[in-house]
Amino acid sequence: VQLQASGGGLVQAGGSLRLSCAASGSTYRGYRTGWFRQAPGKEREFVAAISWSGAVTYYADSMKGRFTMSRDNAKNTIFLQMNSLKPEDTAVYYCAAGLRPGIQTDSGYDYWGQGTQVTVSS
Repeated sequence: VQLQASGGGLVQAGGSLRLSCAASGSTYRGYRTGWFRQAPGKEREFVAAISWSGAVTYYADSMKGRFTMSRDNAKNTIFLQMNSLKPEDTAVYYCAAGLRPGIQTDSGYDYWGQGTQVTVSS
């Protein structure tokens, strides 16, 4: 499975961005997909995850109500709509896919994209 994240950029506080993660590979079907982020000097943290069907989503508490994750399996693409962005949302955002237990932990994911930078100015 290969993952390619895109859509990052520079945005003012209160603005919005939509991240995309394009997946490829014959074994991709059935994978749960997640978004994580890592700010400078901080550990990588869980942002959101979505089941293969798209019926179930999970969010970190600080993202609830502001971020929405979705997927289009016909296009093998996962999205993260980020609204009401804050300077503390500045980080490199990674998409990941996996089947193992641990929806909100790195260990739950087998494949990782290269990351896309999101910078929120105050």
